[in-house]
Amino acid sequence: MNHSERFVFIAEWYDPNASLLRRYELLFYPGDGSVEMHDVKNHRTFLKRTKYDDLRLEDLFIGNKVNVFSRQLVLIDYGDQYTARQLGSRKEKTLALIKPDAVTKAGEIIEIINKAGFTITKLKMMMLSRKEATDFHVDHQSRPFYNEMIQFITSGPVIAMELLRDDAICEWKRLLGPANSGVARSDAPGSIRALFGTDGIRNAAHGPDSFASAAREMELFFPSSGGCGPANTAKFTSCTCCIVKPHAVSEGLLGKILMAIRDACFEISAIQMFNMDRVNVEEFYEVYKGVVSEYNEIARHLRPGTLRAIFGKTKIQNAVHCTDLPEDGLLEVQYFFKILDN
Repeated sequence: MNHSERFVFIAEWYDPNASLLRRYELLFYPGDGSVEMHDVKNHRTFLKRTKYDDLRLEDLFIGNKVNVFSRQLVLIDYGDQYTARQLGSRKEKTLALIKPDAVTKAGEIIEIINKAGFTITKLKMMMLSRKEATDFHVDHQSRPFYNEMIQFITSGPVIAMELLRDDAICEWKRLLGPANSGVARSDAPGSIRALFGTDGIRNAAHGPDSFASAAREMELFFPSSGGCGPANTAKFTSCTCCIVKPHAVSEGLLGKILMAIRDACFEISAIQMFNMDRVNVEEFYEVYKGVVSEYNEIARHLRPGTLRAIFGKTKIQNAVHCTDLPEDGLLEVQYFFKILDN
């Protein structure tokens, strides 16, 4: 590996104290995984070259948010020609929709998505209204089974995701397999529809087939205009809150954790991916100041089958946060699904 090779990005950080966007040059050296930052405006070094394990080459693409020493940076441009040539690849975004018939298999499907090299950049369980369903199926209006499609897609929650990778649109279609699940079983036996679909309508998942429909559908589920898209599915009754932490998401453990939760007989009534900034985190953890106990090593010995024992690494990187007190369950769920999701 070339130790002097470096990639340069222009990144923005919102400084809450000064209420302004600061712009940096972010340098990443893949040889030893170190980072360096320069303040663009003052031409000063902001961070000397330092090894930083939490940033990976695959995180570096325009539009992504990356955390460097608890600062959330948005990558807005390439910093030099070399980086643009090397990394300005065919990274695309596409929409993946898990349909009502396969929501209980979301863990397995997410596991397959991660293994196929996709990054999940957004995720939300939603309930579609009839109007949202007709907007979604706008191309199928003249088809004989149109009403059945609308009825099915509104019959229960769906999980919408934004996926990212090289040639994402085409690769996701390939992973899905033929629209008819029966055909998928004979022609593409390892595909998602072959594994989890029933027929041509109840076929587990959906993906757009062109750049234009991908953009249109993502706007529908994850509007960029600031609206919040279809409603989340939180019921706010008999509930507790489980947060899958960033390290577990970036290590591709989300699918396995969802399967473990389901296999322990919990119903996941709402799920959503949030990019939390420091202010949100401090607000949320306010109640835990001074009470966080020495979890993980203990978890491994005392309760080896628990989520933290299986997926956690350290006291802080312990894979999941779970509500401690019964009376806080509703409050924590409301914090995410009422306050942050608006």
